[in-house]
Amino acid sequence: MRSRFSAYVLGLKDYLLATWHADFRPATLSLENGPEWVSLNVLSAREQEYSAQVHFVATWRQGGQWGALEERSDFLKEDGVWQYTCGETHEFPLRPGRNDACPCGSGRKFKKCCAV
Repeated sequence: MRSRFSAYVLGLKDYLLATWHADFRPATLSLENGPEWVSLNVLSAREQEYSAQVHFVATWRQGGQWGALEERSDFLKEDGVWQYTCGETHEFPLRPGRNDACPCGSGRKFKKCCAV
């Protein structure tokens, strides 16, 4: 899961498609005009022999807007490699206050970090 998030951050479309299970993989994938992914928080992970689930929240920004994508992702293991199949997603806006922690994950207050 973390490697796929990193691929979104770096715009590695080929890696994303390669780690997508063939039965679920889209024909094309465009990362153009997408948000800037800034942090990942894995809430839980459950692994069995050939299947796994990961529940996470990924934070993004685009222009002056902040948002988050919460997903419960399903993975299957084939030939020793975990592949993404599908996920149940929920997207919502973030509206950090000046004194809130910055959503970028820096640990600083929003007003002293990304709000500048």
